[in-house]
Amino acid sequence: MSQTVQDPVVVGVDGSTSATQAVLWAAREAGRRGAALVLVHVWTPIPVAPLHVGSLVPYHDALVEQGGLWLREASAAAREVAPDVVISTQLVSGSAAGRLIDRSASAGLLVLGSRGLGGFAGLVVGSIAVALATHGHCPVVVVRGADPDTVPRQDGPVVVGVDGSPNSRAALDFAFEAAALRGAPLTAVHAWSDLPVVTVWELTTDWHLVQQNESEALSQWLAEGRAHHPDVPVEEVVVRDGPAHVLLEHTRTAQLVVVGSRGRGGFRGLLLGSTSQAMIQHAACPVAVVPPLPAL
Repeated sequence: MSQTVQDPVVVGVDGSTSATQAVLWAAREAGRRGAALVLVHVWTPIPVAPLHVGSLVPYHDALVEQGGLWLREASAAAREVAPDVVISTQLVSGSAAGRLIDRSASAGLLVLGSRGLGGFAGLVVGSIAVALATHGHCPVVVVRGADPDTVPRQDGPVVVGVDGSPNSRAALDFAFEAAALRGAPLTAVHAWSDLPVVTVWELTTDWHLVQQNESEALSQWLAEGRAHHPDVPVEEVVVRDGPAHVLLEHTRTAQLVVVGSRGRGGFRGLLLGSTSQAMIQHAACPVAVVPPLPAL
């Protein structure tokens, strides 16, 4: 499904500090895009036999009441930073990942915090953010800082990983637009080798020639984006290294890092690419994971 800047920015709310940071980030992003902001809280009923359903009604009512409170608090926080943005809330039941994946079909961007209410980063990122980045219908942003208590920076470049794959081209389009909306420079990173240095191929290769060829390829991949966004300054970074390692280093000074959901040679059945997973688990700035462009 194609997305436009008018599609809303949707953000998951669960009352955690991380979710509040995601709400603030999403509100500012909605303001940049001229889009509405939708705050969504998903509460999950406890599955029980029909005989015991009545005994859980007070508990489920409490979950709904708590979710409504979190949404009101999130809405107030969003209005503080983006008073001109149209804000709405949705309180729904079911699986958080499933509901948000469904909601992404009519969203321009879906935003999550990096840690849920329980504070278990591995559980929350592993189960929800990866599911959304893998199966979502729009780009997914996981809002991260240098550490759990650090507010994500709002300066620095937008960084994008580029490898020439179709998924990489979708990430590049998103990154150029993000940089243009922020008035920020774009750093395009092409890390083209993470092979062990002991191979015969590595020992006999003309690295200067390879570097030159890879630099020329990156310039070609960037040409269309530069033509559409001539006011965005672009830095080209071409290195012989693994993409996850290089991109993680760049997140220390970036305000956003953008990656495709799968890199060159990626397979849908393998869920999320290793570079994308590394970013949403370890990046020091917000991470945008962009799905492939729709087939024509």
